[in-house]
Amino acid sequence: MTLRGALSAHELLPYIAAQLIGALVGAWLAHAMFDLSIAEISAKVRTGPVQWIAEAVATAGLLLVILRAPAGRASIMVAAYIGAAYWFTASTAFANPAAVLGRMFSNRFSGIPPTSAPVFVIAELIGGAIGLALHIVFEPGSKHMDHPNVTGSSGEQRETF
Repeated sequence: MTLRGALSAHELLPYIAAQLIGALVGAWLAHAMFDLSIAEISAKVRTGPVQWIAEAVATAGLLLVILRAPAGRASIMVAAYIGAAYWFTASTAFANPAAVLGRMFSNRFSGIPPTSAPVFVIAELIGGAIGLALHIVFEPGSKHMDHPNVTGSSGEQRETF
């Protein structure tokens, strides 16, 4: 968002802090709602290439959904994507470093132990880069859009001369 100009550079650190704090409080709130111990640390083992690839795929898809969503539709599309990605990925689709933090504090099915978290964040950064690269490739006006059989995101054929 900062690179696109939607979030100023001085707002970036507070934005990241708010996401991380929200993830932690969200884990505690979920535990409170289900009468579970508020303070937990996950012991759910999550490691290995299968998990890391799944996390990169989940993150690439999430970023692509966010960047390609029509104006005003991103929130519902993100909710639908994450709901589906929870089931179609081996990692249960954390797809965000803040979600990794929150899930470290839940010893439930979707938790992640602190020892596994750093590699998940690396996989998410790789997936984010892939999602951004795909968005750039699909962006109308890009050099890849000059082929007569390629349609833009609006569905309209582009004229090529």
